[in-house]
Amino acid sequence: MNIQEQLGALESSLDALLRAAASAPVAPIAPQTQTNDDSAPKEPAALTEAHADETEAAEPPALDERPTLTVARPNRDAIEMTIGGKSVLLSPEGISELIEELSNVRASMSAEQPQGIPQGWRFAATKNPVMATQKYANGDRLLVLRHGGHGWVPFTFSPNMVVELYAMLTKK
Repeated sequence: MNIQEQLGALESSLDALLRAAASAPVAPIAPQTQTNDDSAPKEPAALTEAHADETEAAEPPALDERPTLTVARPNRDAIEMTIGGKSVLLSPEGISELIEELSNVRASMSAEQPQGIPQGWRFAATKNPVMATQKYANGDRLLVLRHGGHGWVPFTFSPNMVVELYAMLTKK
């Protein structure tokens, strides 16, 4: 089963859970991060279904409960995501694909990201990232930076913004 099929299966499971919970008030999925470094290493794949005998999957929520997202880290190079009792194991490649898909979807949503940096925001900065640039015929510049967690992140700047960016970076 390829990544698209597995993401589709996970999406279908989540859709079924959400339809079952439709009689309850709609609430966002509450993330709960768990670290489980003591468990035996599992063989990561790009995205594989976790078997019930390999993990303690949560029971599907009752009709009056909202489904929750649980993220566990069974070993250094994998995470296991469980939504409403359905689990998937993601390797670094699978995580990168998921981040890219979520990023593309988030960028297309009508609610924009906050204009300022939110108080208490946590981040992992990449020092001296690998970068690439390209100039377009209209004068715009493409700058692509490679972040350790997000992967390749592209930005397009108008000529005025390039000047503004240069001024910000060289300001004393």
